[in-house]
Formats: sequence, structure tokens, C-alpha cells
Amino acid sequence: MWEILLDKHVLSLALIVSTPCLLAAQGELLIERSGVLNVAIEGMMALGAVVGFLLAYYTGVNIIGILAAMVATGVVGVILGYAVISLRASQLTTGLSLYVFLLGLSSLLYRLVVGLRFVPPKIATYTGGWTEGGAAFPGSWIFNLPRPVYAAFLITVLVHLFLFYTPMGLRLRACGENPRAAEGQGVNVFVMRYLSLLAGSMLIGAGGALLPMMLTGTYTDMMVGGRGWIALMLVIFGRWLPFRTLLGGLLFGYVEGLQYSLLLSVKTIPSQFLLMVPYLFVVIVAILAYRGAQAPQSLMKPYDREART
Repeated sequence: MWEILLDKHVLSLALIVSTPCLLAAQGELLIERSGVLNVAIEGMMALGAVVGFLLAYYTGVNIIGILAAMVATGVVGVILGYAVISLRASQLTTGLSLYVFLLGLSSLLYRLVVGLRFVPPKIATYTGGWTEGGAAFPGSWIFNLPRPVYAAFLITVLVHLFLFYTPMGLRLRACGENPRAAEGQGVNVFVMRYLSLLAGSMLIGAGGALLPMMLTGTYTDMMVGGRGWIALMLVIFGRWLPFRTLLGGLLFGYVEGLQYSLLLSVKTIPSQFLLMVPYLFVVIVAILAYRGAQAPQSLMKPYDREART
């Protein structure tokens, strides 16, 4: 049993499958820290997946696809910001509407550009890292992961340093806790929230683009498979802290990687049950972790500088 639980293939697969969710979760964390709730994250990941795939397929360069996906979702983030920040529309209603729209738009874009084919187009997926093909040694698999895995860890560190060790990060957190007090200190709450939505949405788009580039090599409708909602729950599990969110993403990735291993080795458990285990695990853990968690005080509260307190 321990051989399955600690198998290096399970551990490496856990890191690979968790990377898109980790990037999306760190982007959502940045957005929520400013006081905006983005429930369109699943649709943004779908848009990032199709834009990233199409650009990578026609250019042959994955990084171009990732950058294009970041631009596309960044534009969506600004549109969302205009609705919920400038117009002070309901963040929940606007986000859900945008989520449904983006799912349909993603499918439409793929049909318009690729059309219907018996054999779907494929792109090259990310493979091993810096020691690929080199000498093997105990633990060498850690250095032979796809490079986006290491980028996800680096981005987590950068988000943590930005939020807690820079003046702009302090201003961003102040906008999510008490925007009126922040503006009293000269912080432009609207600009900070727009910037957080832009940066966070771009990270979400990068996470979506990595789905076909790391997991499948092709695009299919609904390929996000709830990972956007998982990323949303990872932020709650992590209590709006980057490293705790990273831990939650790794736990989700481990359970999903273990599920794939069990599907091949265990025949007595229905495969449908094993497929639902990672999502059930995250839901249960997020519910338990939410107890005592303190969300940003102004989360989901539109800010009006002219309103009376």
C-alpha cells in the first residue's frame, strides 16, 4: 500500500496536475485580497485553455499561447472590473453571468477556428525539466518535472512577497479590508482593484492555457472540469494566504494523481467513485478549513467613496 502512496510517479503526477489549479488559485487570491470576488474563474480558465491551445497550435510555440491566454483573460478581468468596480454591480451575479458566457465563447472560438474534425489537432506538451535524459539518482524525479511546475512555485513565492513585503501589497490588502481607510491614506481603491483584477485574471488565464499544454495535448469542451471552482475553494482552504493555498493545491493534486494510479491497480472500486474522490476531498477539506477563517472584510462589498458610513 505504501508503495502506491509514495510512488514517485504518483508524486510527480500530483505536481503536474496541480499546477494549473495553483496558478489560477494564486490569481484568485490576488483578486479577493483587493475585495473583489471573481466567480467567473471557471469560464476564464476555459477561455485561457482555448486561446492558449489555438495560438500554440498555429505558431508551434507554447509560450506564445500562454501569453495570448493571459492577454485574453486580462481583458475579461478589466471588463469584470468595470461592471463590479465602476458600476458597482453585484459581484456574484456578474461573475456567474460572465462564467456562462465565457464557456459558450470558448466552445464557439474552437469551432470557428478549427471546425469539426475526426482527428482533433494536437500540440506538444511540456515534458521533463533540466535533468531529462541525465543520470538518475534518488529523488532525481524532482528535477525532471515540466518547467511550469517550478514556475508555479516561484509565482507563489512572488505573490507572498508582494502581498506582505511591499508597500503596494499593503495597499492592496488595505483595499480588501477597509477601502475607506485606505483612501484616507491616499490609496486609489479603484485603481488597486483594477490592477489586482488584471494581474489575477492573467494568472488564471495562464493556468487555463496549461491544461492542454500539460495534461491532454488537445482542447475539448468542458476540459476545465471544475478546476476553476476547485481553485476558488483552494483560496478558502488557504485562508487567503499564498503558501497555505499552495499546500491545498498540492493535496488536491496528490489525491487526483493517486486516483489515476488506483484506477489502474484497483479493480474492486468503481471507477466513477474514484473519479469523484479528488473533488469530494477538496469540498470536505475546504468546509472544515473555513471554520475560523477570516476573509477580507470588504470582500463582495462595492466601494462608493461618496456613500455615508
